[in-house]
Amino acid sequence: MFKHLREDIAVVFDRDPAARSRWEVLTTYPGVHAVLIHRLTHRLWGWRFFWLARFTSHFARWITGIEIHPGARLGRRVFIDHGMGVVIGETAELGDDVTLYHGVTLGGTSWKKGKRHPTLGKGVVIGAGAKVLGPISIGDGAKIGSNAVVVKDVPAGATAVGIPARILDGAQAEMRESQAKKMGFSAYAISEDMNDPMVKAVHSLLDHTVVTDHRIQQILDHLGRLGVEISDAEKASEKFDVNYLNKIVD
Repeated sequence: MFKHLREDIAVVFDRDPAARSRWEVLTTYPGVHAVLIHRLTHRLWGWRFFWLARFTSHFARWITGIEIHPGARLGRRVFIDHGMGVVIGETAELGDDVTLYHGVTLGGTSWKKGKRHPTLGKGVVIGAGAKVLGPISIGDGAKIGSNAVVVKDVPAGATAVGIPARILDGAQAEMRESQAKKMGFSAYAISEDMNDPMVKAVHSLLDHTVVTDHRIQQILDHLGRLGVEISDAEKASEKFDVNYLNKIVD
């Protein structure tokens, strides 16, 4: 018990730069209190003292703002930062070194008994306000963006954002940014997780121009090998109004 307590306190210093002393962490961090009380309620649940377990967890919710069902399984070094509004359902399972921020819900999508809440692997980080719903699996080291709504499995090491959440393609994002810079277009604050038709249209245009530029370059290279002189190849880019595109997405 004391070994787990030392781990719970130590992990706060690893993940929260605002922590200053062990006494401060032990007495003022609701996430630590919620995890400590949950260890008691989970043991009571296992001993089939169901009402006492629920009543104790209800008391913990009152003093911490964090609701953890006694039946949920938490690994070691789970850190709930700030914590207000966190809800963890009965059949949820959290691996070691998981981090949850305030407003996170690990909930269900069915009223049927049995496994109905998510399973989180080791080292998962879930941002503020995110909802992870149903008997899905979040792989080791995965990250869930703030306010995302996740209803499908997330592979290990992946990042999921948006409503509904989708997996970010790092290679595609890098390709788009490279193409935007080539065109002189500023893509600042235009990200994949924005659920905006204009943003989606801009991303589609960038994807299309990447393919088009590649094909045009292949044609020009082939014509050059055939001895055809290309003199106006740069004029086409002058028809693209970069300033206007920057203005409409500003």
